[in-house]
Amino acid sequence: MGFHTFDSDRAAALEDAAERYRYCSREELHALVAPHTDMRLADLGSGTGFFTDALAPHVETVYAVDVQTAMHDHYREKGVPSNVELVEADAADLPFAADELDAAVSTMTFHEFADADALDEVARVLRPGGRLLTVDWDRAGDGEAGPPRDETYSLADAVSLQTEAGFTVERADQRPETFVTASRL
Repeated sequence: MGFHTFDSDRAAALEDAAERYRYCSREELHALVAPHTDMRLADLGSGTGFFTDALAPHVETVYAVDVQTAMHDHYREKGVPSNVELVEADAADLPFAADELDAAVSTMTFHEFADADALDEVARVLRPGGRLLTVDWDRAGDGEAGPPRDETYSLADAVSLQTEAGFTVERADQRPETFVTASRL
């Protein structure tokens, strides 16, 4: 993988609801996550907090995890909900205790961080039964949007990475541009 990060100079594009919801709607995200008031989750590659904000009102705590300080700066300018904690970290080195989180979500960012080390780390911080929920650009997609396809995973590769890290994949769907996985420890 190319392991690029989204250009923070284009951060405003991450707030385009029509474009973002075209590939993962708030309703789909809620159906995947099944948020509840006791839930503690990490949004991996949170960027400007677009999808973080969709979950925050329905959970105890969301950790908005991003490697780019500039993305957190954009989020601060927009306004960060009181139950959201900004965490600057790489997914392969998360600052959480073992079994601390109920869920981790990645919306259009799996291709930016996913490798064996990162998925092992996500598994470490999720409690037994914890869930990893992913919507990302599919290498087999039409290529109309998103990063260059050689910087993305196929659904099969994403499933393999998750199962090798100890997850049981409960859902794996391929769509015209993206894939969805829902996995549990």
